[in-house]
Amino acid sequence: MIGVFDSGYGGLTILRELRRRLPERDFIYLGDNARAPYGSRSFDVVYEFTRQAVVRLFDMGCDLVILGCNTASAKALRTIQQKDLPLIAPDKRVLGVIRPTVEVIGSLTQSRHVGIVATEGTVRSRSYELEIAKFYPDITVTGQACPLWAAIVEADEAESDGAYYFVSKRINQLLERDPEIDAIILGCTHYPLLMSAIRKATPQHIKIIPQGEYVAASLEDYLHRHPEMDARCSRGGTVTYYTTESPERFKECATVFLHENIEVKHTDL
Repeated sequence: MIGVFDSGYGGLTILRELRRRLPERDFIYLGDNARAPYGSRSFDVVYEFTRQAVVRLFDMGCDLVILGCNTASAKALRTIQQKDLPLIAPDKRVLGVIRPTVEVIGSLTQSRHVGIVATEGTVRSRSYELEIAKFYPDITVTGQACPLWAAIVEADEAESDGAYYFVSKRINQLLERDPEIDAIILGCTHYPLLMSAIRKATPQHIKIIPQGEYVAASLEDYLHRHPEMDARCSRGGTVTYYTTESPERFKECATVFLHENIEVKHTDL
């Protein structure tokens, strides 16, 4: 099975696109809701929590895990890939959500000025700047931390006047810092649910770039290029959901992201 991990609910937007692109695959989703949010935690803590979740998904039968969380991708992915996998699971793979978006950004900006809206932890890590510089050294990147955005989504207030107030405040701050921005990456998996407010607060000529479709396309391409892993990923079209918090609470909040009823199991990390 293919594992999808997030600190909470935002990774469900990634899972939704993965299912749309690869409907025949089997997925396990694990949300570490009991210890969320990860956004303001230290590198060491995010790494340790993410490593525990990856090991748990391996134990559940996943040979391939997607970190559907920007904070985990920014603060833990590289260490897990380089330090942990060779020791604990050299035949398994862990992928993130940052690089797939970075790889396509060059074709989505004309001005070569790109904005990133994300959690404090992702912005502070400078992961997007560093990755974009590898592929497109001519692109200028400006990051903007957006406190409260994820909380607004989880409170099911994404369409409220209050949501628009907080969204427009951060978009304005970003564009004041670099008025030449013509593309904004949504660097948190919660933010696609704020698309209405983001679009309303952003000049029409600026592209808004959610990650899900690019992560899904990248995974499909990865499986095509790695037939040995493709053969190990089962095809039953199922999804199993786990949370480290209350299954009932997860089930209730997940409907905001998935618009469907699901069954959820509890697990410890």
